[in-house]
Amino acid sequence: MAKKDLQGRDNWQTESGPSGKAGIAEQNLIAVFKEAFKGTKYVISDHPKDFKHLYENVILSEETLSQIYCPDKKTMSKIKKRGWGVSPDFSITNSKTGKTIFGEIKRQDGWVEGGKPNDGRGNVHERMCKLFTPGLMRVYREKSKITDLSILPFWVVLEGDITRDPKRNREIAFWFDKYDKNYFMWRPGEDGQSLVNHFNKYLKKYLD
Repeated sequence: MAKKDLQGRDNWQTESGPSGKAGIAEQNLIAVFKEAFKGTKYVISDHPKDFKHLYENVILSEETLSQIYCPDKKTMSKIKKRGWGVSPDFSITNSKTGKTIFGEIKRQDGWVEGGKPNDGRGNVHERMCKLFTPGLMRVYREKSKITDLSILPFWVVLEGDITRDPKRNREIAFWFDKYDKNYFMWRPGEDGQSLVNHFNKYLKKYLD
């Protein structure tokens, strides 16, 4: 595995602006797994389109339709072309079995040494909670082909100071409960190998 892909993390951490850091972090994760998966049956995809049209096809009752704004057909056709759904940050697929785990990358500030508790404000991490809703859980599991209920069909990788925040660590551990292998705190100073090791040790077997 290339050392530059599996070990370098300083570049994205020094970029200015939250969106810039998050975007670079995404590409860093993709690069790590592309390198790690060379010559294997595993494939990582960047922003898979499996759920791009998920919401636009939801059928509402006539009563609900009579009470909400209903765009005309021309507007709806534009919406359908663009997509009205969800877009995971990445997915990892076993090309032999077709089983897939969908991934999210969440980067957020946090309360660490020398700071104050409200440094951990922000709700980026809360956006992962949509994955626990009955509807998304159902379609993610169907698409993933992971039928083993001891694991979730998604994996969340958290980055930034949130990974060392005493409150957020407890909060996220409580949310995931027994599914603690379905998230990974990619803490500052840890290289790409730690990320690959987590996948290999805890998640890969569910794709076989």
